[in-house]
Amino acid sequence: IITIFSKNTYSNVETSYKEDYIYTGDTLWSIAKREIENNKYFENKDIRTVVNELKNVNNFTNCELYQGQKIKIPIYK
Repeated sequence: IITIFSKNTYSNVETSYKEDYIYTGDTLWSIAKREIENNKYFENKDIRTVVNELKNVNNFTNCELYQGQKIKIPIYK
């Protein structure tokens, strides 16, 4: 027997994306920390979850960022 648990949230809130640029010293961890503090989309989420979501949304295979690189960040519309 295989049991799959899924947590679905159904609401009228749409997910959109904002674009930001990477600056010297930025890391996915520092961006995730900033977004948890300032972005309702990531409110109350574990920082590791946010880092992984940022990696997935941007199709990053690793955590290397480059100055001037564009990054998509999920937000509520």
